[in-house]
Amino acid sequence: MSLPEIVSRAEWRAARAALLAKEKAATRARDALNAERRGLPMVEVDKEYVFEGGDGKATLLDLFEGRDQLVVYHFMFAPEWDAGCRSCSAFLDQIGHLAHLRARGTSFAAVSRAPYPRILPFKARMGWTLPWYSSYVSDFNTDFEVTLEHEGELVERPGLSCFLRDRERVFHTYSTYERGLDGLGSTTSLLDLTALGRREPWEKPEGRASALGAPAGSERVRYHDEYED
Repeated sequence: MSLPEIVSRAEWRAARAALLAKEKAATRARDALNAERRGLPMVEVDKEYVFEGGDGKATLLDLFEGRDQLVVYHFMFAPEWDAGCRSCSAFLDQIGHLAHLRARGTSFAAVSRAPYPRILPFKARMGWTLPWYSSYVSDFNTDFEVTLEHEGELVERPGLSCFLRDRERVFHTYSTYERGLDGLGSTTSLLDLTALGRREPWEKPEGRASALGAPAGSERVRYHDEYED
């Protein structure tokens, strides 16, 4: 095994300071990229998709659960599979308590092409309580390019899509796939993909900061059982 070089504490501090300057530059570049992402146009979703979940049939609007935004994780689970994708399962294991997303007006749900009766026992096995829906009877997976045709067969790939709601109208704002999922899973990393972002006053473009009746920044953060949804 190749290990890092052994140096004195003073040498380590100097090397750490040099790296910190690059890390801060990367943070500023990421903030700029997130602002550019929030500046993307959006497209209205006018197709009526039907999903099946724990409460029966649902529409895409239902998946918002009354909130402004929706983040959908496209979980690889084909209809003929007995279990979900291992990598997708590891991704869902990283998702934090949904109360923190919901406090910022954002819902989260997993969607797979497998019929719901196949999803339910696997979800129970994994011990997940987050919303998970089947898109088996709709074109949702193909329309959002996570079920693709390759050499005459349907293949699955992981992805994540963001949606914005304006009353009864639903808009698609962003999608990313495969390596674009690297580093995602935390509340802030998911919010950074959405059109409204973290709803902080410092975010660009201006005018999308919190309208949730709560203070900005760390003052908004609560223990997950203290939020009023």
